[in-house]
Amino acid sequence: MTAPVYSPAPSVSQSVRANWGWFLILGIALTIAGAFAILLPVYSTLATSLFLGVILIVAGIFQIFHAFRVKTWHGFFWDLAIGIVQIVGGAIIYMNPFAGAITITALIAGVFLAQGVTQLLLAFKVRPHDGWVWLLSSGLLALIIAFMLFARFPASSLTTPGVLAGISILFSGLSYIMIALAARKKAA
Repeated sequence: MTAPVYSPAPSVSQSVRANWGWFLILGIALTIAGAFAILLPVYSTLATSLFLGVILIVAGIFQIFHAFRVKTWHGFFWDLAIGIVQIVGGAIIYMNPFAGAITITALIAGVFLAQGVTQLLLAFKVRPHDGWVWLLSSGLLALIIAFMLFARFPASSLTTPGVLAGISILFSGLSYIMIALAARKKAA
């Protein structure tokens, strides 16, 4: 009896080249989905908020389950409290997804504000070095986005989460299309 002969697994690039068509289909589907999310921002914001609500509820259930599974751990009450907060927060977002969108938008605007201030400070700190202007520009852009979100707040909450989700999905789709086309070119 002879031992089975194992062939080495195909490399990632070989696998992509062999399946470039599937990568292309995925890329096209994601690109179309992202475009719809951007074109229909209120609906995609609603979907994003509903999804976040469900995720928080599920996470809370697991957190509480974990708390009771390891009761002897010193973090029992913290696990329990976190789980309860996640379930309550998720339920509130699920029952009123636009309230969740307002919270998400406020958080996004706050992050852009903090990022902008931090990048501006860093830009002036590294000012003598080449490329410091890019940090300055990025910081200014982040501040402009934050102020635009705050200026239209809470109305901006109806579209911001959906548009950002759409942009992310669209760029994921485009990246898969580019991978597929590069793989097709190498396969030919």
